[in-house]
Formats: sequence, structure tokens, C-alpha cells
Amino acid sequence: QVQLVESGGGLVQAGGSLRVSCAASGRTFSGYIMGWFRQAPGKERELVAGISRSGILTYYADSVKGRFAISRDNAKNMVYLQMKSLKPEDTAVYYCTASSGTGTIPLDENGYDDWGRGTQVTVSS
Repeated sequence: QVQLVESGGGLVQAGGSLRVSCAASGRTFSGYIMGWFRQAPGKERELVAGISRSGILTYYADSVKGRFAISRDNAKNMVYLQMKSLKPEDTAVYYCTASSGTGTIPLDENGYDDWGRGTQVTVSS
């Protein structure tokens, strides 16, 4: 099990940038595939980005490709989501999550084992 704590959320104007961070503790961080999900009011939680254990492979939802970048620092037990050109529709609670699975980056939340409590990102128009 790994404990996850998100930080860096906040209020930003449309077109602006924001970076959310996730600090992990517990088991060996480098052994986990990491992901960022988000959930907007009245909507289902959706995978925004995922990153492999080494950081070489990444996945992005179509809605954020070219605008968001996921990265990780295994030496610091950190994963980041850099967001730019933010839109009001990016407003959501952003969750950091970890998968101990042996395959590729899971696209469904059922593929993830541990979750942070989330951090609110609000984009004003």
C-alpha cells in the first residue's frame, strides 16, 4: 500500500497554467504505475494521464493532449501534472492514484489500488 497526498490545486483563469503534485509514501514508489484522475460535479471520474514505473511511457486523455504533462521523480517519490492552456471544463477535483498491476497503464479506475484525497482545480472563464 502507498499513501498519496496531492497539493497545488487552486483557482486559475482560463488560459493559465497550474501544476499539481502528489507525494507518495509507504511501499517502493518506483514499483507503481501512477495516474491522475479528475471528477467534475455531476460527472464520473475520468483518467486524465498515466505514467509507467520508469516514466518512459505516458497516457493522456484526448481532452488534455498537448496541454497537460505528467512526470515523476522516483528519487523523491513524487508525481506531477503540469497543466497549461486551462479551460473552464478542466474544473474538477484531481486525484492521484497508484497501480501495482503488472501490465500497461490501466485506463479504468478499477486498475488502481491506492488513492489520494484529491485537490480542487477551478478554472474561471
